[in-house]
Amino acid sequence: MSPITIDITILAPVDKVWDYFNEPKHITKWNFAHESWQCPSAENDLKVGGKLKTRMEAKDGSFGFDFEGIYDEVIPHERIKYHLEDGRNVEIIFDKIDWNTTKVTEIFDPEKQNSVEMQREGWYAILNNFHKYVENN
Repeated sequence: MSPITIDITILAPVDKVWDYFNEPKHITKWNFAHESWQCPSAENDLKVGGKLKTRMEAKDGSFGFDFEGIYDEVIPHERIKYHLEDGRNVEIIFDKIDWNTTKVTEIFDPEKQNSVEMQREGWYAILNNFHKYVENN
């Protein structure tokens, strides 16, 4: 299966977008696809060989999982690449459009359990949640 690409344009400077995307105190505020979910914890060692680990849980406690990746490339304010435990790759590109506009593009390998469309919608919902969080804070 070919990688899925999604993007969103955020009205904020690239340094703010980068910090909000990568700092655990911010990740826990936006890293979920629906308001019935939450991200109670996040750890992020943002360097090549470092680990990203977030916990996603339904607020009612019915379901939860850990999301973990290992960084393969980190170029501050420009690009992040990491791989998941199952070998899938993720790339995030931070594109500075102007002083107060940043385009964030995510390219990720789909998993086999869920449809490509469902995965695209889920990842996009999280990216859109991030977009709203950055612009409202």
